[in-house]
Amino acid sequence: MTKPLMPKATAMWLINETTLTFEQIATFCGLHPLEIKAMADDAHPEKITPLDPVMMGQLTREEIAAAEKDPNKRLVMNKSAVEMPSAATKGRQRYTPVSRRQDRPDAIAWLVRNHPELTDAEIGKLVGTTKSTIQAIRNRSHWNITNIKPVDPVTLSLCSQLELDLAVEKAAARKPRVTLAEVKGSTLKPASEAVKPEGEEDAPQMKYDPASVFASFQRARSDKP
Repeated sequence: MTKPLMPKATAMWLINETTLTFEQIATFCGLHPLEIKAMADDAHPEKITPLDPVMMGQLTREEIAAAEKDPNKRLVMNKSAVEMPSAATKGRQRYTPVSRRQDRPDAIAWLVRNHPELTDAEIGKLVGTTKSTIQAIRNRSHWNITNIKPVDPVTLSLCSQLELDLAVEKAAARKPRVTLAEVKGSTLKPASEAVKPEGEEDAPQMKYDPASVFASFQRARSDKP
């Protein structure tokens, strides 16, 4: 249950102005019943100034009157007429401590060199920097480019290993995948099917007759002295 804005001050007002039980007041204010008793006995170590929850819009007179009639009833916080919008955190740039901000160029250089698949927006989200800084390091136009040394952003505590792995995995998933058919289509043809250069003809192959070769060999032997 939501607690009142100033629980002890509210409890002091309820003690002084109502006949609610200690349990009812303690439950509504999020305090211990013994602390409520100490406040009622003026034995609390703090000097507490009462705060009217009706004036603050936290309770209504009707709600208090109904709880005074029924000791088992629990007080219900009155809903505010004005609803406060919740703070939107989506899209907020990562906060980088001042002591780590001078390390961001080194981390950017490391990411650009080792993970070129990452976009400027993804790098900026990882290390908390701007696209102009990333572009200056990519094209080596940064004012301090000579002193920038690539360093892992995880080592520099600019992001966690899990965040880096997820960003790299997401970037890798955008790459087109090569199918098996494309791989087969790009293989080299056998040497027998290779296209011969223009103007080049096959060398004539000589055919041998075993009988004529044997006869030539016999004549050569008979001619010897």
